[in-house]
Amino acid sequence: MSHNLLQKDTVEDFRRDGACALRGLFRDWVETLRSGVARNMAEPSADVKIYQGQNGSGRFFGDYCNWNRIPEYRDFIFNSNAAEIGRELMGTKTVRLFHEHVLVKEAGADVATPWHQDQPYYCVDGSDTVSLWIPLDPVPRERTLEFVKGSHKWGKYFRPERFNKQALNENDGLEPVPDINGNRDTYEVLGWALEPGDAVAFNYLTLHGAPANTSQVEQRRAFSLRLMGDDVRYARREGINTSPPFRSVTLTHGAVMDAPEFPLLKG
Repeated sequence: MSHNLLQKDTVEDFRRDGACALRGLFRDWVETLRSGVARNMAEPSADVKIYQGQNGSGRFFGDYCNWNRIPEYRDFIFNSNAAEIGRELMGTKTVRLFHEHVLVKEAGADVATPWHQDQPYYCVDGSDTVSLWIPLDPVPRERTLEFVKGSHKWGKYFRPERFNKQALNENDGLEPVPDINGNRDTYEVLGWALEPGDAVAFNYLTLHGAPANTSQVEQRRAFSLRLMGDDVRYARREGINTSPPFRSVTLTHGAVMDAPEFPLLKG
């Protein structure tokens, strides 16, 4: 049996709280991922989203599902310890790639990441999920990604919105995300100052958000890897937009995520 990469307490924190910090595990991959992000920003996909701050000074750049065409992403996904770390956190035998997602807040990008869950955006059902959010620049506590402790266990799907606050699907019947920022004393909010090569791991159902990048000199590049474990199944949501759209996937509702778009990384 292979030696575990994570401490038992770290795994317990992730499963109980829905989020945890991982220190220094991807330090050797920072330059590779920075190169990949630079390539991605120079050659974005058709699905790129770029939000401009109100004062026009900095962009919030987001793009996903580019691992097939960006060799640095492919190198990290298939050759790093990310899949093994995901397996330990989820406690599963198998680990599949769902997708990668790059989020860059340039200096002065006064666009906050609103509080949301990821799973209502996705074409997946299941609880064996983990995102590894890896900063490629130092992230102080006041600008870091934050999580509502234990929210992955609330049994709720909140209405997905685009990052500019427009609903992804009008009249989807889901309840709106509660006002976390206006009621921070009501919730236990988790967040960590991070260095390049650290990561935060979180479940797809954990409520999370991030403030605007108010720094006029420092950007915040982050590479996020979405992984799936044993119990995840394809969810075909008729009449509902999903993000990413995965237009070429032909799986039926409830099928195991066995498709070229979702390669098996471990198992």
